[in-house]
Amino acid sequence: MKASSATYWRSLASGSNSNALARLLAMLLVPFALPYALIQRLRATLYLSGLLETKRLPCPVISIGNITVGGTGKTPVTAYIARLLLDQGLKVAVLSRGYGGSMEGNTAIVSDGQDILLSAGQCGDEPFLLASTIPGLMVVIGSNRHAAGMLAMERLSPDIFLLDDGFQHLGLKRDLNILLLDCRRPFGNGWTLPAGLLREPASAANRADLIIYTRCQDSTCNALAVPAKPACRARHGLATVVPLTGGTPLTIEMLRGKKVLAFAGIAEPGHFFAELSSLGITLVAAVSLPDHASYDQARIAGLVAQMDSCGAEYAVTTEKDGVKLGQLPPELAKNILLAPLVLTIDDPSPLLASMRNLLQK
Repeated sequence: MKASSATYWRSLASGSNSNALARLLAMLLVPFALPYALIQRLRATLYLSGLLETKRLPCPVISIGNITVGGTGKTPVTAYIARLLLDQGLKVAVLSRGYGGSMEGNTAIVSDGQDILLSAGQCGDEPFLLASTIPGLMVVIGSNRHAAGMLAMERLSPDIFLLDDGFQHLGLKRDLNILLLDCRRPFGNGWTLPAGLLREPASAANRADLIIYTRCQDSTCNALAVPAKPACRARHGLATVVPLTGGTPLTIEMLRGKKVLAFAGIAEPGHFFAELSSLGITLVAAVSLPDHASYDQARIAGLVAQMDSCGAEYAVTTEKDGVKLGQLPPELAKNILLAPLVLTIDDPSPLLASMRNLLQK
């Protein structure tokens, strides 16, 4: 799906586009959403009843996932929890599908905690980002997460697993089930795919042990979509920008007054652009690309041409996009900056208590 059509569909499915035509288009998709929801509910019932097998790994598993399609800030939360566990001296392995990489579906080690063994193009942007930015973190990809976990046990001997995007991966037993919900629209417009953002009916949120409400940027954020569950409120922000070529980070203030082109291939690029603008950065262009976009010569040439045409002094993108730009020649890379997302959890005590209870078992 191209970025423009994907963005429009997301505005329908999230409920953020409330004009009459948008509502009509969303309702036309409802007949397709009903059987999808029924199938997902049946699938979950078969796993929970034991009719479909759920396998267990030899050490604890913390699952971190969504009930909606993308855009909840899952990667920063996974990184946050990984660092907490590593700081306790634990050997941590992330299990990821490797979505978007050329080896998607294969079982392979991305990082053994010392060396990175696959490229972003092979393993996907999110596994590579985690492996390259968190020292000591082990990362394994595989569509069969149990097989990926057993490979990690055999080769890496981790103490604990983080199951990336694991909420719907019911074939693997988890010891702590963390669900991320965007506090602005936790369930989108309330419908499952394709009429809404939900991967399964909203009632599936009751499987979670802990809810982390993300994008709670102000005190008025209502984080009570699943009131019976322990919960944390988290927000994302930008503090610095880092040259793609490495070197000293720049403060946001250093970009004020400069002409900046922003580009991003993530689920909701508009939020990234809005965050940059809210910090006083002048965006002369904002380029939305498909989620998990690859950067071939044609796409890079197009971005360079846009920078030239609008007089941009810098191009700013996300860390997720940045891991796929590592092979750029220096003359192209010198004016590209990465903007790392900083996650803040206002009161992490429910998360810390859940992790403490798990580790004491």
